[in-house]
Amino acid sequence: MKYFVPLLITAATVVLIAIAWVNSGGMERERMRSSRTSEEAVRLLLTQAQARNWDRAHALLANASDVEKSAFVADLAGSNGSLLTFANLENFDLWPLHKTDREASMRVKLHYSTAVGPLEDVRDLKVQHEGETWRVVWPTTTVARVAPQVIPVNYLRWDIINRGAEDDWGVQNVDSPQVRILSMNALQRPDRIVIVGEVVNEDTVPAYVNVGATLLRPDGSTFAQESSFDKISHTLLPKQVSPYRIDFPEARMNQVKSVRMDVKSLLVAASADPVIEVSDQRLQTDALGKNLLLGQLLNQSGQVVNIPHVVAAYYDDSGKVIWVSDGYVDQALLPQIPVPFAVDLPDDVAPKVHNYHVNVNYFNVNRS
Repeated sequence: MKYFVPLLITAATVVLIAIAWVNSGGMERERMRSSRTSEEAVRLLLTQAQARNWDRAHALLANASDVEKSAFVADLAGSNGSLLTFANLENFDLWPLHKTDREASMRVKLHYSTAVGPLEDVRDLKVQHEGETWRVVWPTTTVARVAPQVIPVNYLRWDIINRGAEDDWGVQNVDSPQVRILSMNALQRPDRIVIVGEVVNEDTVPAYVNVGATLLRPDGSTFAQESSFDKISHTLLPKQVSPYRIDFPEARMNQVKSVRMDVKSLLVAASADPVIEVSDQRLQTDALGKNLLLGQLLNQSGQVVNIPHVVAAYYDDSGKVIWVSDGYVDQALLPQIPVPFAVDLPDDVAPKVHNYHVNVNYFNVNRS
């Protein structure tokens, strides 16, 4: 009898632990560990990557011996201070493309959250059947390594010397650079008014530029104010042109009589390095039917560019700017190693595009 109460307590504890395990998804996790279907194999792999259990995720690969763990991690979580290194894999969607008894193809859509907004990545993965389980075959990528080399530095550079605290009170700093809006085109989109155009730095010194717009009602009062935010190349070297785009969510043209444009500039220190070459540009439709402008970026300098930002302007056959799109590249640009980029454009705009121009600006982690 003296052992009855301890045994009863032990049994009750085991039952409660089992109930808690089931309620917390333990059975589901155990079922997923078996990867008895191709969908479960992909879901399990991405769940481990989402939790940053990289050892476990890498071990789940069918070709783990052929895939460098560092390359696998860089593929999903970034490297060299790229945008993905500051991102979180929030969730993912997956659906089958093709399946037999021995292999399957799965399409996954990864949803990342970043400091500059959501980032999506669509991939097609091969899954193969091994014994009683399915495993993902990961593309055999390797970590990009820069070969030792000497790159001459001969770029232009502008520094700023401001008025010091002990200077005479009447001594002024350098005037703001002269910048001008080259064009402005107001568009009615299904859910907003969009203003697109181009701005130029007409001065002989670099400028940090921002373009703003104010929508005015028929009575002259202000309806809404917005700025280009990051849909522009903010730092413009002398004579450089940048596209810009300003969005007014939920605004309609019949609510507005006119638009007042405003451009502000600030003198900044800048250099013409790094030089980022844009090549292999083309308009194309992806596997999901989305219209994209694709291309490659090549960092021609000896510096690492952590977060490249692509801003593209699209023109009709008369040379008018009809759309501006932008996107952040999730990989860092190492010297002399090409990296692909893609920015999208609306379906109704794509058939009207006669030409386009790509600007690339960037953010570096150690840049002051």
